[in-house]
Amino acid sequence: MKWKDLRKKPWIRFLSNRYVLLSLIFAGWMFFLDSNSWFVHNELNQEVNELKENKEYYQNQIAHDKTIIQQLQDSVQLEQFARQKYYMKRADEDIYIIEYDSIE
Repeated sequence: MKWKDLRKKPWIRFLSNRYVLLSLIFAGWMFFLDSNSWFVHNELNQEVNELKENKEYYQNQIAHDKTIIQQLQDSVQLEQFARQKYYMKRADEDIYIIEYDSIE
C-alpha cells in the first residue's frame, strides 16, 4: 500500500492531524514521563493513606495511654501497676517467681 492509499482511511487522517498528534504526545508525556505523572500521584496517594492509618493508630494509642495515666493518679492503682508490670516490691517484702516445667 502506498502512503496516499493509507491517508484516505479515516482513522489515519484523524491521527495524522497535527493537533491530535500534539495532544497525544502531550498526554503521553503527562501520563508517563512528567514529574507530576499519574504514577507519581498514585504512589503519593498510597503514602497519604498509609500515613492516615498510622495517624489513627497512634491517636488510639494516645487515648489508651491517657486512660492508663488517669487510672494511675490513684496511689493504690499505681502500686498495683508497678507490682504487676515491673515486679516491684515493698521494702519489707520478698518476691519469689516460680517457674514450672511442663513435663508430661
